[in-house]
Amino acid sequence: MGYQLSVAFTKEESAETAAETLLPDRPVSPHPNLVTEAGLQALQTQLQAAREAYEAAQRIEDVNEKRRQSAVPLRDARYLTERLRTAQVIATPASTDIVAFGSTVTFSRADGRVQTYRIVGEDEADPKEGSISFVAPVAKSLMGKAVGDVVGSGAQEIEILSITSG
Repeated sequence: MGYQLSVAFTKEESAETAAETLLPDRPVSPHPNLVTEAGLQALQTQLQAAREAYEAAQRIEDVNEKRRQSAVPLRDARYLTERLRTAQVIATPASTDIVAFGSTVTFSRADGRVQTYRIVGEDEADPKEGSISFVAPVAKSLMGKAVGDVVGSGAQEIEILSITSG
């Protein structure tokens, strides 16, 4: 009887460990999956890294540790595979007359700050590195506007100073 209890405990522990390591999928945006060429390449690189991390985890002998080490790369690979499947590559805009997906926009804010951002896809956006998603409120307000246009009002007012391609 003690042996049966031991086996039951082991199975239960493994089931709990498995449940803990099955991570929920990363949320997929409801917006169109627009990407720049560089954004597409970044998704491909990230997927390759996730696959390599998963393969490395599969070489771990301890089954529980293998599950723990596999969970994140497996979840990321599912997400990145879906993002690559739905990616719509948008060419760098040929014109700098108006703000479009892929444009780099310099604008001044009401408080005097001048900022420059490239408008890119959601997965490639990194404000600290100078890029924002096309679905970000400021990007939405800039799209279709030209140099000299003012959008927003009061403390949220911004004026477009320049538009460059890429």
